[in-house]
Amino acid sequence: MCGILFCKSLKITSECFKNASRMMSHRGPDNLGYYSFNEIKMSHNRLSIIDLDKRSNQPFKIGNFYIVFNGEIYNYKELIKEHHLIVKTESDTEVLLKMYIKYGSKCLKFLNGMFSFIIFNETTEDIFVARDRLGIKPLYFYQKGEEIIFSSEISPIRSLKDVQVSEFSIRQYSKFRMTVNGDTLFDDVKFFPAGSYMESGKITKYWDLEICEKPDPKDDDELDELIRQSINLRMRSDVPVSSYLSGGLDSTIITAIARPKTSWTIGFDNLNEFEWSKLAGEDLKIGFNQLCVTNKDFIKTADWMIKKRQEPLSVPNEVLIYIMTKKARESGYKVILSGEGADELFWGYDRIFRWANEQKELTVEGFENKYCYGSKRDLDIVDYALSCLPKGSPVEKVGYYFQITHLHGLLRRVDNSTMLCSVEARVPFVDHNLVEYMNGRSFNYRMGSSFKEPLKRIFKNEIPKAIIDRPKIGFPVPLNSIFNTGELKTGFDEWFKFNLERI
Repeated sequence: MCGILFCKSLKITSECFKNASRMMSHRGPDNLGYYSFNEIKMSHNRLSIIDLDKRSNQPFKIGNFYIVFNGEIYNYKELIKEHHLIVKTESDTEVLLKMYIKYGSKCLKFLNGMFSFIIFNETTEDIFVARDRLGIKPLYFYQKGEEIIFSSEISPIRSLKDVQVSEFSIRQYSKFRMTVNGDTLFDDVKFFPAGSYMESGKITKYWDLEICEKPDPKDDDELDELIRQSINLRMRSDVPVSSYLSGGLDSTIITAIARPKTSWTIGFDNLNEFEWSKLAGEDLKIGFNQLCVTNKDFIKTADWMIKKRQEPLSVPNEVLIYIMTKKARESGYKVILSGEGADELFWGYDRIFRWANEQKELTVEGFENKYCYGSKRDLDIVDYALSCLPKGSPVEKVGYYFQITHLHGLLRRVDNSTMLCSVEARVPFVDHNLVEYMNGRSFNYRMGSSFKEPLKRIFKNEIPKAIIDRPKIGFPVPLNSIFNTGELKTGFDEWFKFNLERI
């Protein structure tokens, strides 16, 4: 939806702050709004999707409250009715601010959406900050003493403050393709924690997954309803919506329910999923666009993306998502549906989940062998990543890790690559109602004898049988040929090196 920037500082000038805000113009090219009060400054780069009128530009004001908000509140229409809100616009921004004015921090439990937002009370000078349950929308923050900065991207913070690269974080990135436990690649810059809010300077967790056991449902009716409801809610938009369609199970289900006019896939000449996206598109009678990228295109685009963002990319296919989304934007689409979250819900990473289900104890060595990247061992970093997991069986711990930590990396990937194109990605399988429903279900229910069996049962009559029966594959990038290496692990070594050299 946008890019937000906020600071409480007497050291940062208005000119420097506005220049930093413009660094995120790609996140919101439709309007740049700015507000200041004493040491407070806040700005908003708007990508208009709900209520395209300028009345919904931000910072948005009601009385003495000002808000900058990134994301979407999908159930905003229901909130208006259920909580008897009187609104002047047709935007979810006004609904969100009115919910906060009415309920304070308790408003968060009513929200179905993806969001990071900051509310400033001009009368009391109180600051309220919140982020959605699973961290779909990013929020970075820097704090030293009384000075604090919040931003949708890291580059504005780097322009305002001299932050240094953390060697500890480089080790994380080289092992996981991301940083973990709230760290970023830079000292003094953190991720604001998902499922949390800040009030009176104190950060409070308002949502988390509890490791528990729940009986498996007798049928798939409720799960079926939750999936369809999530996808349909994410079709709410005042601009056209499209979808990715690789021909895999997840993207085909989303496209089958959403029924956009057209869809998108991408690959290399000798490494792609074009036959599957063609099969899905023709069966669903939906347009499909197939884009082919060369190794040279990949390197050139990756180089630009890293320098633009001022932080490393995660998985190599982030570059492909950007190229594909850029074409969608050029075709008039501001919103795109993506399948992140399905593998975390239904334990689609069958190799590591089958291994975890057979273990008596989750060991650092075992987890590194099954999950981590690169050719160099670093057990201390792996232990650091696992140290925040709650108590439970090995498969429960791995499930929590994937749903909270691994998914966060994928969400950063899709947000970064799409927002660089001024496109909002929506992820139906990361609806918290779905996550809560699947949490605690048994290994056999989630995965079954193959993988994602609940999805296959529900949609067997709506998508091609060949896609139902298709073996799972990733989103392939030929790193070995791109970097002229002999094996996958050294290919990832070269990918990490390529990224780190450019920040």
